[in-house]
Amino acid sequence: MNLSPPPSVFQAHCFEREKGDTLQEARTARREVILGSPQKVPLRQLTQQEREELSRKAQSSSERVDIVKKAKALLAVANGCTFTTAGKETGMSREGVSQLVQRFSQRGLGVLVIAPGRGRKPTYTSQDHERILQEVQRCPHLDTDQSTVWSLSLLQRSLRSKGLPHLGSTTIRHVLQIHGWSYQQTRTWQQTH
Repeated sequence: MNLSPPPSVFQAHCFEREKGDTLQEARTARREVILGSPQKVPLRQLTQQEREELSRKAQSSSERVDIVKKAKALLAVANGCTFTTAGKETGMSREGVSQLVQRFSQRGLGVLVIAPGRGRKPTYTSQDHERILQEVQRCPHLDTDQSTVWSLSLLQRSLRSKGLPHLGSTTIRHVLQIHGWSYQQTRTWQQTH
């Protein structure tokens, strides 16, 4: 029976040291294992309102996943966790938690909201939407459009010839739905002999 104490974190880490590591590198690595990385910008004291709002968002099942992660990370740091530990608990990197804490100190709860200007920019402008709506309100002519009712493909062909060369039928449908238009059965089917 072995009565020796289990190896400490330091000893375990020393066994994993590479041959080329200096003593300073070993100390830094050991400190990170035991204490976590030093916090350059520590989290400021949370107000009661901030703590309640972060708790509510962290426990929400209907909130965006990124907001829940940020709220959990901030609460973990506020409760004394290192950036590394908070990151592991929430699926973020240590650096990500560090940047989040720094932004939280500057902007407060506004850090949870996605900054304006992010995401895909609209491909078609409001003027393009207006052109689509004007075209659908125009009655197609049998001699020029080869039909008396609009279909998505006919609208697409007409709009492409009038300056929207890459417009697709899905985009047309989407724009029409946004502005309250819906597809109606305008033709009836008859049995052929």
